[in-house]
Amino acid sequence: MATAVDRPPRDDEIDFFGVTHVGAIRTVNQDNFLIASIRRKVEAHLTSLDSLDRLPLESERIAFLAMVADGVGGGPMGDAASRFAVEAVTQYVTKCIRLSAVGDGGGTSDFPRALETAAREVHLELLRQTETDPTLGGMATTLTLWIGMWPRSYILQVGDSRCYILRDGELTQLSRDQTMAQDLIDSGILSRTDAYRTRWVNVLSSAIGGSQNTPVVSYLHQMWGTVGLLCSDGLTKHVSDERIRDRLLTMTSAKQVCNDLVQDALDGGGTDNITVVVGRTVRRD
Repeated sequence: MATAVDRPPRDDEIDFFGVTHVGAIRTVNQDNFLIASIRRKVEAHLTSLDSLDRLPLESERIAFLAMVADGVGGGPMGDAASRFAVEAVTQYVTKCIRLSAVGDGGGTSDFPRALETAAREVHLELLRQTETDPTLGGMATTLTLWIGMWPRSYILQVGDSRCYILRDGELTQLSRDQTMAQDLIDSGILSRTDAYRTRWVNVLSSAIGGSQNTPVVSYLHQMWGTVGLLCSDGLTKHVSDERIRDRLLTMTSAKQVCNDLVQDALDGGGTDNITVVVGRTVRRD
């Protein structure tokens, strides 16, 4: 039995919010995001009981899902790609969770492999669409997904949208940017400063619908008080990690900090679409 310390949060103990903004320069928003609870419900059909008041008929949350997708390909095509990825991955992941009944953190399951498969399947479907309609050529998207199944969270990464956590006052980037610049840094060819001055900084080395697709799944143990943040690169182009950390440390609500971070990106130039999703657990007992 879960103790008061490690019990999963109730619905009213999860503070979350998400916002997307077209930015100060672009006319089309190619970002899309989703925050959702995945549930299973006990539904009584026939009974001899006089009352159902003592039965657990409420809809039980088995997972909490959040994702950000940043479309590439120009104009409406980028929006279509990111929208398709969010919708298709949500359908696939929801089906996997319900079929496998992974409600205890999935420690012994094949859930990480299922997440990778979901990303690859959506990637292939997007490629099939571009083959059918040549006008869609170049349509692709990033995808950064967080799915929490207490006491474990999984992070699926494709592209350069990011996932951060704030824990014990320290901000950590859990995702790795899948860009040519990051590849050059990791291989030791260029320093971080030099790589970020090249044209490779915005060239994806992996994307859903792109020439390369390399989904990466990682996980962490969930703890009360941890703050999670997903964002498109429209935020991190203009807002430093130090500023993000300061904002999260002083946040009063997920809604407030999302809006403040978007404003920071706009004040910094707002050259790209900006999407921010924040979630945290807040004990009520």
